Amino acid sequence: MKKMMGSQMLKPFGRATLCLFAAVFLTGCSQPEASREKTSIRIGVSLYRGDDVFINNIRSELEREAKAYERETGIKVNLDIQDAKGSQNTQNSQVERFISLGCDALCINPVDRMDASSIIDQAMTARVPVVFFNRQPVEEDMNRWDQLYYLGVDPKESGILQAGIVEKCYKETPERLDLNGDGVINYVLLEGESSHQDALIRTEWSIQTLKDRGVPIEKLTGGIANWERSQASALMEQWLKKYPGEIELVICNNDDMALGAIDAIDREGASGIGVVGIDGVESGLEAVQEGRMLGTVSSNKEQYARVMFSILADKAMGRELDPELELEHGKYYRCPQSVIEKE
Repeated sequence: MKKMMGSQMLKPFGRATLCLFAAVFLTGCSQPEASREKTSIRIGVSLYRGDDVFINNIRSELEREAKAYERETGIKVNLDIQDAKGSQNTQNSQVERFISLGCDALCINPVDRMDASSIIDQAMTARVPVVFFNRQPVEEDMNRWDQLYYLGVDPKESGILQAGIVEKCYKETPERLDLNGDGVINYVLLEGESSHQDALIRTEWSIQTLKDRGVPIEKLTGGIANWERSQASALMEQWLKKYPGEIELVICNNDDMALGAIDAIDREGASGIGVVGIDGVESGLEAVQEGRMLGTVSSNKEQYARVMFSILADKAMGRELDPELELEHGKYYRCPQSVIEKE
């Protein structure tokens, strides 16, 4: 009799328990999607070199975007920003650390664009999306996974716009560039890294565009200054001594090298030499308005950072990207540029 009573008591208890589990399950499924979204995201950022002026500009804008996103959404953004100091091994270790800390997305400015495979391997294994910027990995690497993105400026456009600054100056006031009046503009060239796609393409299209548009130019010499002001200054000082009175124009792959060239010109007292840059960093813009640079090509850094953070935030939250973003092949974004000349 006792057994029968125990059995009869267990049956309704079991049914009640099942009903309770079902109610909890169904209630959970009926919760709105937003209630299950993250309240914070962690983004790992690795810079190829923290002392690069342009990269620092982008870093500052990215930090502003993160703060604005927090204010607008209430979602906490943890930006873990690291400096690889020009070492690919260091950057690979930083990526490993980011993943071990549970970063939801990675933002990488590669040290070596030809050697992004280790970063991609780690990210694919951990299923962590990556946004590369400023230094574009090779196409084979970018095509390995649909969660890899690249953001930067179009280097061909940069070169063409830079050539336009020189062309306009020559056509309006040829004596400003043809200092000795011989009908030819003698120029020197300051290039970025030898392996950086932007340096190679900017150089090619700047020079070729000038030739195509009938600007009479002749190269005296050129050299690699690795985007750095101090290296450019040292090279320019050597050239001024080697070609006294002959240099009429300095074409530079970026503003920092242009400013280095101006430093050397000022030290040597070689006034009148035209200098053009690319990037539109604050010190470069000041030099243009002061008349120390003919002009520069400026990227929209606010939009650059805004789009980059938008992709990072959406990926970190597990959302689809903003459909209004115009991505080439679904993964490349080219930031708009404009010519800056003295007002």
